[in-house]
Amino acid sequence: MHRDDPSDQKLTDARPTALSSDAASTERTIGRHRAAEPPRRALLGSTSLRVALATGVTCCLSLVAVATARGGEDSVRPAEPLAEAIANRAAIADERASRSLDRDAAPARIMPSPTPKPTPTRTAVRKAVKKPVKPRRPRPVAGLDQAQMDNAKIIVDVGLEMKMPRRALVVALATAMQESNLYNLASDVLPESAQYPNQGSGSDHDSVGLFQQRPSSGWGTVAELMRPSYAARAFYEALNEIPGWQDMSVTAAAQAVQISAFPDAYAQHEERATTVAAALTT
Repeated sequence: MHRDDPSDQKLTDARPTALSSDAASTERTIGRHRAAEPPRRALLGSTSLRVALATGVTCCLSLVAVATARGGEDSVRPAEPLAEAIANRAAIADERASRSLDRDAAPARIMPSPTPKPTPTRTAVRKAVKKPVKPRRPRPVAGLDQAQMDNAKIIVDVGLEMKMPRRALVVALATAMQESNLYNLASDVLPESAQYPNQGSGSDHDSVGLFQQRPSSGWGTVAELMRPSYAARAFYEALNEIPGWQDMSVTAAAQAVQISAFPDAYAQHEERATTVAAALTT
């Protein structure tokens, strides 16, 4: 206010003396206070200020987005080890439960089934079963047939088992050739002898077998004497009881054992007996 203005005008323009209580007066008062704000709005309305403000807001939003992204990555990364840890704990708990004594019967593990083997046929089974090998039958020599050669082999085998020398083998073979022609004979006088395996029969008293030994003379029972191996052993044992039989002729040695009515008959078989003994011991 200028100093030249009247004093009453100064009082009137400066401030009202009393406050109005009506609404219009209040609105005008507030309006007057708001009228002082336009300079502030003009400041915000500046173009350069708006650009700076927008730039600042954009930077802040970018920083927030980056921080959020990094935070998201950090929050995701631990999730994988955590999931693995949970899975491992579940597996350990399952294993411990399977080892518990109170657990239910665990399902059997499915093992790969072995390749089924083909069922052997009857022919294959028969081939697999090993049959006892029959001893090879000797090839007949010196005019003998197979039955005679088989009996000759038994005589030689028993002599070898008893450690008898070759000379004793020849004596035994010559004796059997003379007495039975190397056949295991039964006796017509002893019907019992026909009950055992035989290759014919004779009628010289009660003489039986390869060496025509008599049960009545103490050589053995009929059943024993009808076995070629027993008869051959009995002959060798009797020959061993003859002193100096090794130095005797074949005929003399055989006669000393057999006490035959024809003592010289054994000599005719010495050559064949030697041939057979050689064939069965080589």
